[in-house]
Parts: sequence; structure tokens; C-alpha cells
Amino acid sequence: MDMENPGRVLISGGRGFVGRSLGKLLQRHTYRVVSADVTPRNAGSNGIMCDITDVAQLSALFRSERFDAIVHLAAVLPTAAQREPLLATRVNIQGSVNLLQTARAFGVRRFIFGSSLSVYGTCPEDQIVSESDRATPEDLYGVAKLYVEQLGEAYRQACGLEFASLRIGRVVGPGSHSTTSAWRSEIFERLSTTDSTTTEIPYAGAERILLVHVDDAARMLFALLRAERLGYTVYNAGCESVIVGELKSVLEQLNPRLQMTLGGQEVVGNPRRIDWSRLAGEFGFKAAPIFEQLTRAAGKKDCTSRELERE
Repeated sequence: MDMENPGRVLISGGRGFVGRSLGKLLQRHTYRVVSADVTPRNAGSNGIMCDITDVAQLSALFRSERFDAIVHLAAVLPTAAQREPLLATRVNIQGSVNLLQTARAFGVRRFIFGSSLSVYGTCPEDQIVSESDRATPEDLYGVAKLYVEQLGEAYRQACGLEFASLRIGRVVGPGSHSTTSAWRSEIFERLSTTDSTTTEIPYAGAERILLVHVDDAARMLFALLRAERLGYTVYNAGCESVIVGELKSVLEQLNPRLQMTLGGQEVVGNPRRIDWSRLAGEFGFKAAPIFEQLTRAAGKKDCTSRELERE
């Protein structure tokens, strides 16, 4: 994308957790953004209602707007996908096919896909997973993500669409509004509480989980969007491997009124460690460690996690 003349970008799933952060980032950089989602628009918010499973709606949108690029984030998430597999297939697979077909028909230059580390499936605790490792997804959500990646590569070869996917880990930060993984936001939102409160992380204390802050996920998608050229079609997102027990300890030290409980689950369906040197090397991307971001969220700007351990 030409940074001297930012283009018009469609964000599918634009009212989702990452979509909202990305939309704000693009607008700060003077991109013209259209946020499309099936979720009803709130008063005063930007965006339109559009169902990507409806080809007629997509065609009408693309006839009314010219898009230079698409960031495709719309999806039925893992828990809902297991509960409603037919809906997940319509949205995550057929909806993605519709969007790719429409992009080709209307001459969109670049298509960035919000994929998932779940395409790798369950990996040994000590395995550092890179993009060259075989993808073996274990659930409908991961299978759909891998299918869209392969379909995007086919479109790249067949018609020159500049397609790239970003494989994202567990996204954390304030404002997710999740009903199934509320802890991802609560660990940030409840740091300033003055009342005793409890939050559960479902994993065992010895487990490792790959976390990325929502604003960093948006910045990585932005890097793929604005690059003059893309060296690869698949990138692991910059995620940090965090030991659950250490996360619990730091949170409780940051605010003793916040009680963290652990659910004891094993990490399945995802890697525990990731190699994201491809993204870092090509774009020079850096992210603040999760514990530092939590420290800032708690208002202890001069505190490091090491200092917290001595309190």
C-alpha cells in the first residue's frame, strides 16, 4: 500500500475485538475505513451491517465502495463453532470464499486474513513452532482457518491477489466482551479494582499459553497491510509464551484485591511456544512483554515484573 496516499480498507468483523482496535489504528493513519459486521451498529459508531455469507449483500457493498485492501477478521469463534458447526462452516468457510471471490471480481489488490495458531494443533511443550512446521488442526475452527489460507494462496497464484495470513494466538486486553473467555479482558480491566474480585484462568499453573495484546495484533495486521511488498503468505503473530502460574502471581501482586483461580486444563489445540522471527525480521516488529503491559494497566508505570517479585 502507498503510505503517501492511504487507500480505502474493508474490515470484515470490524466490530469484533481486534477489528475495533485495527479500525482506530487505520483511521489515525488517515486510511478510509469501512467496518462490516453482522452485529448491529451502536449509535455513533462507524460501519455497516453486512453478512459475508450473503453474496448479494457483498456485491452491493463492493458496487457502492471501492476497496484497495481487505482485512478479513469475521469468524465464528472456537467455542461457538463447536456448538454450532453448520453456522461456523457457513461463516468461516463459505463466507471467506464469498469474500475472496468478490475481492477478485472487483479488483481488490491486497487481502490480509486473520488466521490462528490453532492451525498447528496440539504441540509438545518444548516445541518452538515456526511457519515451516506442518499444520495439523484439531477442530473445526482451525480446519477452516487452514482452508482459507490455502484458498488464498490459490487466488494469489491464479489472479495475483496479494494474499497473506497472520496466525494469531490468544488475544488479551480490555474490551473483548467475550462470554466464553472473559478472563482475557478481566486481567486488564480488574487491575484497578478497589473491591475484592475473582477471575478464573481455565489452565493449570504449569501450562504455557501464547498471548498477544489486542493493540499489538492490530499493529501486526497493519504492518502486513501497508507493506510495499510481502515476502511470505503466512506469518506467525508475535505472541509471548507465558506460564499461567507466573501470570496469576504477577496479577495478584499488582492488585492484592484481585484473586486469580486456575481451572487446571491442559493446553490443547495450540502450540505453547512460537517462532515469529519471520514477522519481526521483515517488518522490524517489537511488542512490550505482557507483564509490562499489565503493569502499565495497573498504573504502576515504573514497576517491572522483577520488582514486583520483591514486593
